[in-house]
Amino acid sequence: MRNLIMLLVVAMLSSGCLSQDVMKSVEGVLGDLGGTSGGAVTNSEIIQGLKQALEVGITKGASTASKTDGFFKNPQIKIPFPPEVKKVENTLRDLGLNNMVDKVVLSLNRGAEDAAKQAKPIFVSAIKKMTIKDATKILTGGQQNAATEYLKTATTGELRTAFSPVVKKSLSSVNATKFWDDAIGKYNQIPLVKKIDFDLDEFVTDRAIQGLFTMVAKEELKIRKDPLSRTTDLLKRVFKLQD
Repeated sequence: MRNLIMLLVVAMLSSGCLSQDVMKSVEGVLGDLGGTSGGAVTNSEIIQGLKQALEVGITKGASTASKTDGFFKNPQIKIPFPPEVKKVENTLRDLGLNNMVDKVVLSLNRGAEDAAKQAKPIFVSAIKKMTIKDATKILTGGQQNAATEYLKTATTGELRTAFSPVVKKSLSSVNATKFWDDAIGKYNQIPLVKKIDFDLDEFVTDRAIQGLFTMVAKEELKIRKDPLSRTTDLLKRVFKLQD
């Protein structure tokens, strides 16, 4: 009977069809069955567990991304020469200025790596707005990167505003702005070409944020898939619900 009840609970959790009443029922059942698991997982624990999972993902993701070559040698998040001005790259390479272009690409990634060092507090601040409704949907909706997608949807605008000056400072500190100005200046000197006016700071800010979300999503997947990645008791209790 206990196994049957547990199967029904897991089925409800997996389907994502949890109203508040059902959630209370689930908690009651888990409480009845929780003699060896520490009791029911409460609404408060669910939301705190998901916030903790995101913080773990952000901490590890930002740490990995902020290392030398964290962006540059990771094909998933490497920042390219801006595709919006691909003709600039092609033209400069055709003129034999490969080194100039390569310096731009390397410096853009170095800027993102430097900025990633300061990403954690900005992201963590954004997590605080998560509600129990958000948390329940994330845990039971079946999407393996649901927590990361929630964070992306709910906070990208604010993160961009907060992260933009960090990226701008980082680009300057690694000479990315100088290398970019040199490249664009050389291109704009070519006769008959349309002059380029491109917001490099905005481009790198967006790509850096996307890269960090990618890294957070990888860590979230580990926590969901691998019990050994649940490094705290709270993570173990909360994510056991979706196993």
